[in-house]
Amino acid sequence: MTSLADRPVNPVVGVPVAHESAALHVTGTALYTDDLIVRHQDVLHAWPVQAPHAHALVRDLRTAPALAVPGVVRVLTAADVPGVNDAGTKHDEPLFPSEVMFHGHAVCWVLGETLEAARLGAEAVEVDYEPLPSLVTVAEAVGAGSFQGGQPTVSRGDTATALATAAHRFSGELEFGGQEHFCLETHASFAYVDEGGQVLVHCSTQHPTETQEIVAHVLGLHSHEVTVQCLRMGGGFGGKEMQPHGFAAVAALGSVLTGRPVRLRLNRTQDITLSGKRHPYHARWEAGFDESGRLQALEATVTSDGGWSLDLSEPVLQRTLCHIDNAYWIPNVQVHGRIAKTHKTSQTAFRGFGGPQGMLVIEEVLGRCAPLLGVDPTELRHRNLYVPGQSTPYGQPVRHAERLRTIWTQLLDRAEVERRREEIAAFNAAHPDTKRALAVTPVKFGISFNLTAFNQAGALVHVYKDGSVLINHGGTEMGQGLHTKMRQVAATALGVPLETVRLAPTRTDKVPNTSATAASSGADLNGGAVKNACEQIRDRLAEVAARKFDIHPDDVRFVDGTVTGIGFHDRQMSFAELAHDAYFQRISLWAAGYYRTEGLHWDGARMQGEPFKYFSYGASVSEVEVDGFTGAYRLLRTDIVHDVGDSLSPLIDVGQIEGGFVQGAGWLTLEDLRWDVSDGPHRGRLATQAASTYKLPSFSEMPEEFNVHLFEQATESGVVYGSKAVGEPPLMLAFSVREALREAAAAFGPGGRSVGLASPATPEAVFWAVQEGRRALTADAEGTPAPATTAAH
Repeated sequence: MTSLADRPVNPVVGVPVAHESAALHVTGTALYTDDLIVRHQDVLHAWPVQAPHAHALVRDLRTAPALAVPGVVRVLTAADVPGVNDAGTKHDEPLFPSEVMFHGHAVCWVLGETLEAARLGAEAVEVDYEPLPSLVTVAEAVGAGSFQGGQPTVSRGDTATALATAAHRFSGELEFGGQEHFCLETHASFAYVDEGGQVLVHCSTQHPTETQEIVAHVLGLHSHEVTVQCLRMGGGFGGKEMQPHGFAAVAALGSVLTGRPVRLRLNRTQDITLSGKRHPYHARWEAGFDESGRLQALEATVTSDGGWSLDLSEPVLQRTLCHIDNAYWIPNVQVHGRIAKTHKTSQTAFRGFGGPQGMLVIEEVLGRCAPLLGVDPTELRHRNLYVPGQSTPYGQPVRHAERLRTIWTQLLDRAEVERRREEIAAFNAAHPDTKRALAVTPVKFGISFNLTAFNQAGALVHVYKDGSVLINHGGTEMGQGLHTKMRQVAATALGVPLETVRLAPTRTDKVPNTSATAASSGADLNGGAVKNACEQIRDRLAEVAARKFDIHPDDVRFVDGTVTGIGFHDRQMSFAELAHDAYFQRISLWAAGYYRTEGLHWDGARMQGEPFKYFSYGASVSEVEVDGFTGAYRLLRTDIVHDVGDSLSPLIDVGQIEGGFVQGAGWLTLEDLRWDVSDGPHRGRLATQAASTYKLPSFSEMPEEFNVHLFEQATESGVVYGSKAVGEPPLMLAFSVREALREAAAAFGPGGRSVGLASPATPEAVFWAVQEGRRALTADAEGTPAPATTAAH
């Protein structure tokens, strides 16, 4: 077996190719879970009965009126569950609850011959609720002592002493919002019992194995009696890692009880009100710097809003603490984490998985403190970047730390930052009511699951007698291009053209016990497993070819569908011929591949270890223009240099970097989740339930000039074909947009003042930041001190 990172001659990896379903996407012929129902007869449709309270007891549930509605077939309640009435892995998420825990909580589900019949049936169900007091905000939960899960701490050094002796000491707090996944495809499941008695669930899920396990335990079955298939998803972003399980279980339960296929697809309002989001956070921090502006200490308490149940809140919080340093060396650290329990949707995984929330805290610290230190924010960030030999607060060496400074320098050069700063200064001097600014921010993001056991994957590869190849792997496709990369890996490992490799849908009866497609690890894990399976087959085929060519198997070469030997110019055969010959020699042409990430260890109780295989690095510079009258802004230009190792598929990777950046900019500047926090009848109701009230980034929010460059000569050893993950790290590149907005708002003031900026930095928030700068300017003119925004001594 060859080294995992080595590439053969003429590899298919590294070649820019289109997404394997691109033509299907743009022609509208790509099938998704909900498209499959047209192939079945007598399909029933599911509709939830959603509670109108944030917190209440279900005193009585009368389903008879629903059954009187024409077309209603059955109402599913807790009494119908033959197994465990729970949709989670921690048994804190009742599938049919007796206690409502958030506004919109589904207390039962109606099955109808048509969607309209199910909807009318749901309206007819009579429920008696006893409203209870509710906690809707993080502040309310903290005040009530309402927490759930563990409260981890990451620490290093003597923070108290370092703060006490620091030349400069600052403190502050920040509250920042969550984010709705808003996948183009909402949650969808389609279940039926096949001719062999197997429960088959088609599901839009990032974690088919866990969906299988939850469906099985709700139905009181073993896992081998349930098969889950994921054809593709119209977006996932983490929202389909944990949250699909309950919806799949409802569809499967309905199918088992009625003997008919059941389709459950949420409409947009149901999807937003029933499913979890990125965790909102509150952070309180204190930081110390030396005379040269180098960080000496950080003490912080971060509180995430977990919603009503744990879901993935604990690992999300752990990753927050593991990324609160971002790309900066902080010798003394003490950060406490806790999870607030509130009466809202159960917040869940979202691209970055808590990492963005931690990194936002340290970027806030540097952005607020730079003017107080009298240091340019870009220089302050550069001054504090990790260097080789340093390690993270949890003890992992920062390998290849030199790449951070190389990327930084390369970015400043490619983006012509020095020249543009002169132009910005001239523009600002000539425009009193419009200001421009640019900011540069780095990213260091750890790749692997914090839970070490999840860092494994399997694959099943078939070579047919005609030389064609079919691959199965445990990863799921949500538009990110994983399947495209896996085809390229298989074609490279077998030495065949890409067009001879086909990929089958992800199914739990083909590759079992898979991990979620998450943590940016899909290509690393599944690529390793696919490569392993292909190499098993190739090694067997090499034995056959060696006998034919009378050479050693190690001297056989597979290139572009042709099999030959080292130095051969007159003897060769096609891969198809070799496969045919191997079959008649009774040589196995299929293999199960397996991969486990080596060199990982994590002690979650002590928050110490080396949980990540490597770090992905990157940096971005963004330039904005702010209108001083309204706070409205334009994103004029963004330049990115990002490290993806040796890219498996450059076209896919550039697309992921662009998309991740824009999604991050949406979280930081536009997307504002609002719940009703009044004491009225709609307390706890999500007010932003549609695209009309929840602003998503669109084409108009793209940078007017957008330049993405893949960092070169960046082979990563020990990873499939030397590549690095690309799914999550680019989202955090959007910090440069928020910091540019802060600097533009500060440009309306006298300089040297710390300007606060809410998150998300909506035009309204930017307007108030501009006003803060202007007040400081007025205070300077009048000779009176401006209100302090950050304590310092």
